[in-house]
Amino acid sequence: MTGDPRYVLAIDQGTTSTRAILFDRDGGLVATGQREHRQLLPRPGWVEHDPVEIRDNAIAVIGEALDRASATAADVSAIGITNQRETTVVWDRATGLPVAPAIVWQDTRTQPLVDELAGDGGTDRFRDRTGLPLAAYFSATKLAWILDRVEDARERAATGELLFGTTDAWLLWNLTGGADGTGPRGGVHATDVTNASRTLLMDLETLDWSDELLAAFGVPRAMLPEIRSSSELLGEAVVAPVAGVPSAGVLGDQQAATFGQGAFGPGESKNTYGTGNFLIVGTGTRIVRSGSGLITTVAYRLGDAPARYALEGSIAVTGSLVQWLRDGLGIIQSAAEAEELSASVPDSGGVVIVPAFSGLFAPYWRPDARGAIVGLTRFVTKAHLARAALEATAFQTRDVVDAVAADTGLALDELRVDGGMTANDGLMRFQADVLGIPVVRPAVIETTALGAAFAAGLAVGFWSGLDELRALRREGARWEPAMPAEERERRVRVWRKAVERTFDWVDDDTRTD
Repeated sequence: MTGDPRYVLAIDQGTTSTRAILFDRDGGLVATGQREHRQLLPRPGWVEHDPVEIRDNAIAVIGEALDRASATAADVSAIGITNQRETTVVWDRATGLPVAPAIVWQDTRTQPLVDELAGDGGTDRFRDRTGLPLAAYFSATKLAWILDRVEDARERAATGELLFGTTDAWLLWNLTGGADGTGPRGGVHATDVTNASRTLLMDLETLDWSDELLAAFGVPRAMLPEIRSSSELLGEAVVAPVAGVPSAGVLGDQQAATFGQGAFGPGESKNTYGTGNFLIVGTGTRIVRSGSGLITTVAYRLGDAPARYALEGSIAVTGSLVQWLRDGLGIIQSAAEAEELSASVPDSGGVVIVPAFSGLFAPYWRPDARGAIVGLTRFVTKAHLARAALEATAFQTRDVVDAVAADTGLALDELRVDGGMTANDGLMRFQADVLGIPVVRPAVIETTALGAAFAAGLAVGFWSGLDELRALRREGARWEPAMPAEERERRVRVWRKAVERTFDWVDDDTRTD
């Protein structure tokens, strides 16, 4: 490469779209490219993506972002990748083609395998080692499902002919190995500690794949990516239009958003509002085991420094509930219309929506739950449904914030927020009311991509260290709680009553998967 690089490029491979964003030295967003990919729903409970579509979209949006900034590879110091976690891809090392559709983190088809494994030790069987409960959410059972159902997959995986990765590893392998056919097939096969910690296959303490866990799930070690740090030189891109640019940072999307918020230390937190919601609170170098339904996960690791850990409250359905109102029910045309409808009524008219489409994640972990709309009367209109959908996001966040307080003994002073739904001022105002603490949105809400850029930039010296990154954070908006405490707690009680109504729905009579 020649020239004086002015930017860091982040690839944000999300659940519904893939984006490429260029950031400058001040952490400012310079240019963006974005393309949605299809959500494949072949059966109830199944959610799939086409890995080739994701790969091609990633390469296309890189070009779009560079074109919009009138930039070339010479202007880019490094590439960082952030991704939807747990989503599982298996591909052929020789052809570079997936052997099956990617199984998305929301997919629940492997619940029977989870139940079988939980029969020997319960859902906490592997929690001490992984920080995770046994759940269809994580990658291990998805990977086992593919190995069991694709012809000769298990045998070919054992010889290293087939490779596994979450979408970060899939993109890294393609970017560094000639995905557009201009270079030799087969790039760097690696993932970072944050993504590896979401597979149910990595030991939290050793930061390596666990032979015990591999045996339990029947996964050959030969197909697994190397576990690397979140910020280090991983390989050099060979695909146009970023040939020669080092790939130097990888973070799972929620850890990336936390990093982008400057929440590097113990007790610092953020909540991301996307397809789902994810609250992360740092615990430093200490591994804290949750007793309140939270996940223990790796927050980040910089180079050879010790890993930093966190507690996480994972909520499956928030933004995707609004998407369902649009695409599933057809009662709105856009997310902006949901905001307008919600603002047109003073409350939800007594309606509560519990979006347990894939069961309930934190803090309940009830795979037997299914979505419910309760409190319906003839008075209710689509405006009330839109408001109830947005309020469900705030109530679910209250549940995980309460779990954090129970696990740590600390109450959050404020909630740092990011993600697409934070553009909804009404939702943020209601969130502050439901929590009883201020809600703070940064000036740059693309914190997931920014975190990936920060990790990559640190690895190549584009930024000097965490202190410089902290200084780049700017507050964009703040909402103070205004709801009386008595009313707040009444509404929370109603919400939790509705949640209980969704339990125990899936059984032999209702199972459709």
